[in-house]
Amino acid sequence: MNVLAVVHGEDGPPGSFGEVVTERAHRLDTWSIALEPAPPRPFEEYGAIMLLGGAMHADEELQHPWLADERVLIERLLDAGTPLLGVCLGAQLLAQTVGATVAPASRPEIGWFEVVLTADAADDPVLGVLPLRFLAFQWHFYAFAVPACGVELALSPVCSQAFRLGESAWGVQFHPEVTGEIVASWVAECPEEVPGTPEALLAETDRRIAGWVSLGRSLCGGFVDAAERVGAAA
Repeated sequence: MNVLAVVHGEDGPPGSFGEVVTERAHRLDTWSIALEPAPPRPFEEYGAIMLLGGAMHADEELQHPWLADERVLIERLLDAGTPLLGVCLGAQLLAQTVGATVAPASRPEIGWFEVVLTADAADDPVLGVLPLRFLAFQWHFYAFAVPACGVELALSPVCSQAFRLGESAWGVQFHPEVTGEIVASWVAECPEEVPGTPEALLAETDRRIAGWVSLGRSLCGGFVDAAERVGAAA
């Protein structure tokens, strides 16, 4: 199976998700939608697509005109039934595409915050692999409303954290793909955005990242499993 990771900048790589895809003997392509006119192969040749995060906000079309293009692409992929997994910005664009509001959150979540699964997540093939409560790594200022056509799967005290559309599309606000190296690069790039001190966040990350990468790999594995089932049924 070919899997495409849509990235929105060099600071938002697939991270541990890329490792899971290749370890499962699938091919991973990475496409920068802002810099490259097309992905390495036609969209129809991808069995799954991951829409990753980015430093921009979902309403910044004047600065980033390709955001509108990505929503058109997402609509096309949803219509085709292509398995999709949106992370942070990717999840917000997925929600926007089906008519949900994306706006500044009541407060930013930057660092480690508790997330709780909803009852609907219990039998979900992607979120259901996670514990009922867990500390998730977050870095976002905006949040999505749960789409009217979606099912909420997780939430925090600040905002919704995950939803499912139909049987083959998911969005998560937290960052299950990050590694310690990715977190360190974000802290180095934007230390002024970190509550408390960068040193404290990095120290907490050192304590938590191994367990978090394990959960992130499980989530990605659940998504790959779901995509494999869609491909087998096609």
